[in-house]
Amino acid sequence: MADIPEHGPHGLDADTMREWAARGIDTLTRHRRGVDELNVFPVADSDTATNMVATLQAAFQGATPKPTLHALLDEAAGRALLSARGNSGVILAQMLRGLADAWTAEAVDAKGFAAGLRSATDAATAAVAVPTAGTILTVAEAASSAAAKAAPFGLVSAARAAAEAAAEAVAATPTQLPALARAGVVDAGGLGLALLLEALVETLTGSTSTGALDLLESHRTRAAGPVEEVPRETGSEAYDYEVQYLLEASAESAADLRRRLTELGDSVVIIGSRADRAATTFNVHVHVNDVGAAVEAGIERGRVHRISVTRFDDAYSRHPTQDLDRAVVAVTSQPQLRALLENEGCRMAATGAVDDVLMAVRAGGGPNATVLVDDPAAVDAVRGAAHAARGDGYRVAVIPTGSIMQSLAAFAVHDPERPFDDDVIAMAEAAASCRTAEVRYEGGRALGLVDGDVVHTGTDPAVAALDLVDRLCSAGAELITLLVGAESDPETVTALSDHVGRAWPLVEIQQLPAGQDRPLMLIGAE
Repeated sequence: MADIPEHGPHGLDADTMREWAARGIDTLTRHRRGVDELNVFPVADSDTATNMVATLQAAFQGATPKPTLHALLDEAAGRALLSARGNSGVILAQMLRGLADAWTAEAVDAKGFAAGLRSATDAATAAVAVPTAGTILTVAEAASSAAAKAAPFGLVSAARAAAEAAAEAVAATPTQLPALARAGVVDAGGLGLALLLEALVETLTGSTSTGALDLLESHRTRAAGPVEEVPRETGSEAYDYEVQYLLEASAESAADLRRRLTELGDSVVIIGSRADRAATTFNVHVHVNDVGAAVEAGIERGRVHRISVTRFDDAYSRHPTQDLDRAVVAVTSQPQLRALLENEGCRMAATGAVDDVLMAVRAGGGPNATVLVDDPAAVDAVRGAAHAARGDGYRVAVIPTGSIMQSLAAFAVHDPERPFDDDVIAMAEAAASCRTAEVRYEGGRALGLVDGDVVHTGTDPAVAALDLVDRLCSAGAELITLLVGAESDPETVTALSDHVGRAWPLVEIQQLPAGQDRPLMLIGAE
């Protein structure tokens, strides 16, 4: 390699990165169908390249004009995190985060390029709960190692070496993953990455590398060698659903969630935004049968939103369920509002004790139940009751809502005609997207809280209520629900309704009969 002269740029800057992204998106788009047809692991859902294209488009389209290399990648990684689709998209998004963390200069040379590939590979591997040989992670490892070895010879040499090593690693994937060997194909995700690296070589030199394209066009694999034993060699064929959602939580909570989801299913990938933040946004991906448990695990550890559930082929025929007969049971920390929930049609457990929850579940008259619990002190007992009910043959999902307003929002979208898992998802998403505010009046002071945090202090409860509603509406609320306390001034409620009508004409406001002693007013925003 030392005798081969270096031709092409010696640095990769923001303009080159943008051109590489555009060329990579074009390459994957042109070959999307061919790559998708090779998709058999972790589940044969024929969407690997489709998900990679969608993720890259979300990452780079509409980027800030003329950013630095680091700013471009940091912005792209953030967009990809929020928009990543499927297993391959989530892994690709985390690779962008790895590049952004490593490429902090205006431009990177060959050594910096290799360091970026190493950072991307390590970040993606760390995001996967159970890394498997013969996948995109194996291909990334080969590419980053080859780039490091070729870096002394220049950027173009490092890029060529990475692309060539990636294609060779893709060709070898059937010897590492039995599912690929049986199907006679190479790994689709790895092939997608190899095509992206070949797009980089073309961006830098104008010439086309064809290793990955040759594999795609011929569907050839290398001569089969010894086949390694891998955990769950058929991937997610044991699971019916792909669940994805965004989670606002701490890094510690995300790590704990990874452990829990690994118990529930496979293909667990959790990626986060900036690693130096105490609380951040994570994109969570898992294949499971128990959709409700997967979502519940996230709700227990942070704020869940943008939930997406995809049912794999023939899911209903493999796991038929009798889920039209079901109960929705509520456990609340505000017993004076029990009648409100009952009037809405929700069954009530007398307390959060195991026996009371079991009694309410059994009284539902069907094999399925969803339990909404807004009392943090009762969550463990409710989970114990759910476990006991499952032992009796019931299917039970527990949704810790955090507030009665979130329980009401969840029950409002309950649809008994919907499949049980889909209904649980809809209720969990409604609860998670509902923000709760309250006005308290204590010792002559009016306090306004949003999601438990004090955001307003003063002396006039009416002013506090107006401030809270403005905050909630400005954050994008479409519906404001008021639960007015027994000591609230009716004129305050009237003034609040008038204000919303004038200042926020697109926001609907409703009042439900409550009359609780405290707080003075509960406000829900959906």
